[in-house]
Amino acid sequence: MGASETWQSGPAWEDPELTLLAARLRAAHERISPLPRGPRLRLHRHLLAITDLAKRDQELAARRLAVFLDQLDRGLEPE
Repeated sequence: MGASETWQSGPAWEDPELTLLAARLRAAHERISPLPRGPRLRLHRHLLAITDLAKRDQELAARRLAVFLDQLDRGLEPE
């Protein structure tokens, strides 16, 4: 049985909160992709740190992502 046969329908578990966080992280990455190289790389590193945090503490990662997106919405560069 190949890998594609094993994961045809995705994993057997489902975590709605983690799925939402993953979708929001993907959307954030898509949102910064058209930016100029310098700011895009800084923001991308920031999102990668949030993604890594989600592996250990998804609630904290969700809060940090919310702050990141809020600052982006207000035209500020997220800290």
